[in-house]
Amino acid sequence: MEIKLAKKYGFCFGVKRAIQLAEKSAGAITFGPLIHNEREIKRLEDSYSVFVENSTENVKDNQSVIIRTHGITKQDLDILKSKNAKITDATCPFVIKPQQIAESMSKEGYCIVIFGDVTHPEIKGVMSYSVSEPIVVGSLEELYGKKLGKKVALISQTTKQTKKFLEIADYLMQNCYETRVFNTICNATFDNQEAVRELSQEVDIMIVVGGKTSSNTKQLLHIAQMYCKDSYLVEDENDLEDLWFRDKKICGITAGASTPDWIVKKVQDKISKL
Repeated sequence: MEIKLAKKYGFCFGVKRAIQLAEKSAGAITFGPLIHNEREIKRLEDSYSVFVENSTENVKDNQSVIIRTHGITKQDLDILKSKNAKITDATCPFVIKPQQIAESMSKEGYCIVIFGDVTHPEIKGVMSYSVSEPIVVGSLEELYGKKLGKKVALISQTTKQTKKFLEIADYLMQNCYETRVFNTICNATFDNQEAVRELSQEVDIMIVVGGKTSSNTKQLLHIAQMYCKDSYLVEDENDLEDLWFRDKKICGITAGASTPDWIVKKVQDKISKL
């Protein structure tokens, strides 16, 4: 069986930066999981004693704290500062951008519309910077019937699909007096999505490697399944099942932005031995 790797996959700039910061901050805690990959989080715990803390109540005064790549809410940041925490900000620069837009545009009286998952930590953080109540939608259909202001500013979760973002932008431009559109989708996300779109049309089985709670990884799986019905999401080589590969001739592999190369290599090696 032939194995093909996507042209673009795996760690993005923001994740690489966060991992490097964590490795230089041995003994610190991360406020929330640094990235959405349990295997890499475990590696940081075992090798650098960098542990996850999910509550500001448990953060001690003057403690060294790393802010996760997805960012945190403005309120949680204020609490950390009030405790004189030694903060290392690993928030991805591409996530900081929509935070700044939400704050500045809402102060100018714009209704903030966010294309994203309201339960995702990145979106929770972005919402907290808007001075007015933002509208969060996961699809164009969710926008129907929403009470919109005359002036609207549209931003997106960094890992969403450009096509769906443009559908929402088009709707707002046709239904609002003034619409400001800010494309806050990460370039690396777009490149990885285009690469899996291309590869999944060439193979008869597609393996997407990444955390099952990772938004960008789930997006890759969704795109792969559009073109290759036998597409599967695995967190590491132990999730692979032999039956998936029966009578398959070409296997494609891609990985989410929080997936390190060492996990991808283990998956590739196990598939090559089937």
